[in-house]
Amino acid sequence: MKKIFSILFFLLGSFLLIAQQSAPNYDEAKIPVYSLPDPLVFDNGLTVNSKKDWEKRRKEIYQSFEKEIYGVAPEWTGKLKSTIVSQKDNALNGLAKRKQVHLQLINNDRKLEIVILIYLPQNYKNAPIFLGYNFNGNHTTSTETDIIITDTWVRNNEKIGTLDNRANENGRGKSVSRWPMKEIISRGFGVATLYYGEIDPDYDDGFKNGVHQLFDSSRISSSWGSIATWAWGLSRVMDYFETDKEINVKRVIVMGHSRLGKTALWAAASDKRYAMVISNNSGCGGAAISRRKFGETVSSINNVFPHWFCDNFKKFNDNEDLLPVDQHELIALIAPRPVSVASAAEDLWADPKGEFLSCFYASPVYELLGMKSFAKNEMPPLNKPVYGDISYHVRDGKHDITSLDWKYYMDYAASYFNK
Repeated sequence: MKKIFSILFFLLGSFLLIAQQSAPNYDEAKIPVYSLPDPLVFDNGLTVNSKKDWEKRRKEIYQSFEKEIYGVAPEWTGKLKSTIVSQKDNALNGLAKRKQVHLQLINNDRKLEIVILIYLPQNYKNAPIFLGYNFNGNHTTSTETDIIITDTWVRNNEKIGTLDNRANENGRGKSVSRWPMKEIISRGFGVATLYYGEIDPDYDDGFKNGVHQLFDSSRISSSWGSIATWAWGLSRVMDYFETDKEINVKRVIVMGHSRLGKTALWAAASDKRYAMVISNNSGCGGAAISRRKFGETVSSINNVFPHWFCDNFKKFNDNEDLLPVDQHELIALIAPRPVSVASAAEDLWADPKGEFLSCFYASPVYELLGMKSFAKNEMPPLNKPVYGDISYHVRDGKHDITSLDWKYYMDYAASYFNK
């Protein structure tokens, strides 16, 4: 009997220890002491003193993120075929021109098909355009009844009306709060969006579906995860933009919310063609400092979403201090292009302060390149954006992208593109 009680006591103690370790920390007083890698110091200890030095250091940092966190994308030597499947010259009650573009990504005898929904303002030439993925299909971003419903796998969602992992008519217009098309168009911007699952379905499928069908299926520990595949897909959209005379490829603003905010940051780090970057509530693996271990951690994100990052990233579960880089250096990779990071006050899981600190600690790189960045290590008040070549705001509310976020993003973009 004593032996049984001893075993039960041991099991209970182990369970409590695991529960304690897995419980997220939301207490600033419990943030561990940590030291961030300096983006302006080479791995060999030498200091970055010039723009030329920075380009070498940038390559060093990028390769660390690529090999240890997001994964290495295979070389793309394939072809892109585009077809306009529908056009509408008086969309959104006459405010916009709209087209749906079918893209075929072709690699030898393998094909992947995606559809881009594009709105452009009627009376603005060379309008800046927001490019971003949507979560549930293009048809959810607008109430227009002829927008194509994706036929690929989608996550079940009661609010959207998605059943059996297939989109349907019930979802039409259900995400318009996140895509205020009329307001965006009225401000003189265009919008291009596509369903992220058409590039890579968002579940742990062993990397067999989506874009992975275009390439050899063999994998190593540094092979790309889904964040990198989604970023890669945005680059293919940029390839198409370069062939579309209605779109100024030098005025593309890549953006994303949550996991797609992580994607936007990595996309901009990997492809210098984007003119501006927006990260909304991107959290762990996005804008938030990993070493803070606040809210979502490296361990929790890898356990719940094992397909998002490369296998090497799992080495840092509960070992964030061993990371060769941290997320402020991801933002630094975007320099000197403007970047806007946003948090929500109630979204502690995404660590608002950690997102702000990434902006602050990326600032020395922007300053080296002659850009304007943060002067104080103090978060701004709620709903009071700090604008510069690095912009940041924290709004009241929860994990979401709202009309207020969009207002701040459009104000920020207008300050650059309307000069």
